[in-house]
Amino acid sequence: MPFSNLDLHPTLQRGVRDLGFVRPTPIQQDAIPPALAGKDLLACASTGSGKTAAFLLPILHRLMDLPRGQTRALILAPTRELAAQILDDMQQLGKHTPITGGLVHGGVAMGPQEKAFKRGVDIIVATPGRLLDHFQHAYAKLPALEYLVLDEADRMLDIGFLPAIRKVLKHIPKPKQTLFFSATLPREVQELSREILRSPVPINIERRAEPASSVTQTVYPVPQELKSGLLVALLKNHTLDDALVFTRTKHRADRLTKLLVKEGITAERIHGNRSQAQRTKALADFKNGRIQVLVATDIAARGIDIDSLGHVVNLDVPNVPEDYIHRVGRTGRADATGDAFTFMSPDEASDIAAIERAVGRKLPRATLDGFDYKARPQGALEVPLQERIAAIRARKADDRARAKVNADRRARGSGGSSSGPASGGRHPTSHRSARVSNQGSNQSSNQSSNQSSSQGSSQGSSYGSNRTSGNGGSDKSASQGSGLGHRTGSRGGGRRTGGR
Repeated sequence: MPFSNLDLHPTLQRGVRDLGFVRPTPIQQDAIPPALAGKDLLACASTGSGKTAAFLLPILHRLMDLPRGQTRALILAPTRELAAQILDDMQQLGKHTPITGGLVHGGVAMGPQEKAFKRGVDIIVATPGRLLDHFQHAYAKLPALEYLVLDEADRMLDIGFLPAIRKVLKHIPKPKQTLFFSATLPREVQELSREILRSPVPINIERRAEPASSVTQTVYPVPQELKSGLLVALLKNHTLDDALVFTRTKHRADRLTKLLVKEGITAERIHGNRSQAQRTKALADFKNGRIQVLVATDIAARGIDIDSLGHVVNLDVPNVPEDYIHRVGRTGRADATGDAFTFMSPDEASDIAAIERAVGRKLPRATLDGFDYKARPQGALEVPLQERIAAIRARKADDRARAKVNADRRARGSGGSSSGPASGGRHPTSHRSARVSNQGSNQSSNQSSNQSSSQGSSQGSSYGSNRTSGNGGSDKSASQGSGLGHRTGSRGGGRRTGGR
């Protein structure tokens, strides 16, 4: 069925044609008609299925003929990257409409976001935490709200947003329509859906959660300490031309990035400790081909949206099969092909077995010819646990020693001031005594601090509001598609945002 058969506003149809889409994806074909009819939806949709357009197009359609100047739709997303991507999709789909949108998330100033609330943009895309910050102010009451979307609901619950979501629901008026999208439907997600949905139309809720069939999945058994070496070898022999690499922790992401750069491979990392500006730049550089490797933690797994991404690498096997599915879902989007490599150390075999049970098949194993699986590691990506504990203890001992010195100094200072003349003036020699006492304290503090520091060292180791009318001013790569439907003609060779 072509998009032209869907009862969408002609202006939206024009935007869809501009993006080169003629045929909706299965989730769009199933979700758009009941959403246009005003029904609540409970949809199970994996990443890369085109689900973003499945909820954006009906909302844009229903907002077309309403007055401007009041926020009528709220879209909640778990991560900053996903929220930004949803707004970008809205701009592309609605670029011929007068509909406006605003982005609300942490890591940036609240001022421009406040202006979006006060101006009454039509659609706000937000992460729950920053939205609650705004809800403390009168300008963010959203009295005209009619439409609510929860995207990636399972991920929001995974990272602890359930209390925040309930607070959001108490703050806003009861929506006329709620669209609930989740890649998986665990018990907690189903309970939340029953709380907020009214006679929802179920879509794909019996579907097994698994990566797209166009993704080739391979497991590379390798010792933990040689994982980084294997990645470098695969990059240097051009098995991988580019890669989105997932690590278990932020520290491993940092260390892996440094190692890759040292090997002459352009790389950047994206994780929760990076500022929003740093995360945005790293993602833009990867999309535009300026860096070869983007290293990420799971916080980015559902926010990174890159068309024509060829390879995803799980340097560490995720503990939860759903996380594996979402990581792998970054490639093979909108029927494109892709490869997912997972590096499995011996102690991660049980996690791979759980993933295989979840996807319903055994994943093939592979080795790299010419790679020395018995080589000495070049350097650990993570400080051993005992060394980390020793370093923490040393820092705490240093803090206690410094606090004791400061307390002693304050006590001596207090005693000296109370022994002055009755008139309240200080004895002429008391100034010199205090200075001598303080100098002695400072020397003691420095010696104690240096000793503790030395011990610790030896034990340790090594956006505001955007208008979608007109052409939107977006660059070529942003306007060339988003995986929102099936594209006609050649896919081309560059990276483009898309595949929601």
